[in-house]
Amino acid sequence: MMMKFPALIAICVLASSAANAHILLEPKQAAIGADYKAVFIVPHGCSGSATVKLRVQIPEGVIVTLPPSKAGWTVEIVNGKYAAAYDYRGAKATEGIKEVAWSGGRVPDKTREEFVIETFLTEGLKPDTTLHFPVVQECEQGISRWIEILPDGAAHSHEGKWPAPGVKLTQKP
Repeated sequence: MMMKFPALIAICVLASSAANAHILLEPKQAAIGADYKAVFIVPHGCSGSATVKLRVQIPEGVIVTLPPSKAGWTVEIVNGKYAAAYDYRGAKATEGIKEVAWSGGRVPDKTREEFVIETFLTEGLKPDTTLHFPVVQECEQGISRWIEILPDGAAHSHEGKWPAPGVKLTQKP
């Protein structure tokens, strides 16, 4: 009987840490001046409630190359002007997609779901820094705002922090 108690504690700790997880971004590294397929992973809902909408802010210096689609979801995009003109495949890009939102679907709590945005990381971005994509996760009951941008090198705590998912930028290939 004694062996079952530690196993139960381990299961409870793992379950509670999964409930406190944040929105993940894969892959974790990307080269500037290259394409980047940003995969946003939603590992849970909001305090037990299903996710019904996900909004991703596109940071300056990132060009969305393919408007995302997802079966069973409606995709909304917000266009706007860039702060600067960016070289993109031989042309100057001065405006584009600034925010992507998926709605109309449903991801039950404790269910992992992926949302993909295909992008190009312009050469105006700085290598050896982290590029953050603020995300707002709307649920049937509640909202989680994953918008906190920590300074490079700062460790985050799971208590009281809402870190924006980020990708470590590397030198142009």
